[in-house]
Amino acid sequence: MNSRTRLSKVLMFLLIATIMMSIAFAGSDKRRGTAGAQELLIPVGAVGTAMGGSYGAVISGIEAAYWNPAGVARMDGNGEAIFSHMDYIADINVEYAGIASRMGSIGVLGATLKTIDFGEIPVTTTDDPDGTGEYYSPRYMTIGLLYSKVMTDRINFGVKFNFISEQIMRVNASGIALNAGVQYRTAEDGFMMGVALRNLGTDMLFTGADLEQVISAPGVEPGTRDEPWRIPLSSFELPTQLEIAIAYGLYNNGGTKVTVGGSFLNDNFSLDQYTVGAEIELINMVYLRGSYALAEDPETHEFYSGNEEFLWSSGFGVGMKLNMGSTNIKIDYAMRPSYLFSTNSWLSFRVGF
Repeated sequence: MNSRTRLSKVLMFLLIATIMMSIAFAGSDKRRGTAGAQELLIPVGAVGTAMGGSYGAVISGIEAAYWNPAGVARMDGNGEAIFSHMDYIADINVEYAGIASRMGSIGVLGATLKTIDFGEIPVTTTDDPDGTGEYYSPRYMTIGLLYSKVMTDRINFGVKFNFISEQIMRVNASGIALNAGVQYRTAEDGFMMGVALRNLGTDMLFTGADLEQVISAPGVEPGTRDEPWRIPLSSFELPTQLEIAIAYGLYNNGGTKVTVGGSFLNDNFSLDQYTVGAEIELINMVYLRGSYALAEDPETHEFYSGNEEFLWSSGFGVGMKLNMGSTNIKIDYAMRPSYLFSTNSWLSFRVGF
């Protein structure tokens, strides 16, 4: 048994073990809203978003850094960069950038950056409920470092470490999260499978000067000097997710290619999700994408889609690829209707070199 065969069996064992781990990460309707660092769950990139995660088995290039880092190793050429803008809910904007480079037999190394722009928020107090005239802007940032490698002609593997930073005025929290993924395919356009574990990491705790107050303790003598007190906070867990995706190349002829996929997502702090999607490639240049998602309460087994229990239901997108010698440019757009808020939209720009 050669080293590649042994390595393939080890990776397949890890893949199966990861699937079995989903039993330990049982979600619940009662746990919704109890996890922190929710910005980690905001999707990035127009391709994966339009497919609703159902493309996790086949997604490739730098955009795969969020959905399944194993797919980064299958990027075209020796490097790729992505820039993505998203109009999120309540006038919140999400900016995302990433770059990856092939380092010979070592594999692919890359880095990503996601920032959340909340805009300016007025400072209010009990004495000035309409605002003091001052403003603040929370700073949420996630920096990722990734490694991805084609292990065999059928198996890719990838890991990504996210360094999370949250700051609201003079209070901040930080943490580290691990994302890991495996992709397996029987043939180039045949059956494909992917498993991705996201946001497995340390608990986070807010600390800072704004948690300190100077007050007069109850029951003390009049004239006693005020004493500093600190508001105690509890730490919070990260929103761990496990996603299992499958895909199949349904049709490939004359420049037209149809790929269908589906995924199951187990969320440690929310509802389980089922997603189906399809991508149509025309003349090796134009892409049409769409998906539909359902959420299930793992305790009551009730299903939700596009309502107060689960805001999202479908995703749509288009894309174009332009080959310019040794450089290729990919422009993708995606939209996702929301039940309570305006439609989310993504615009992504990728350059391969």
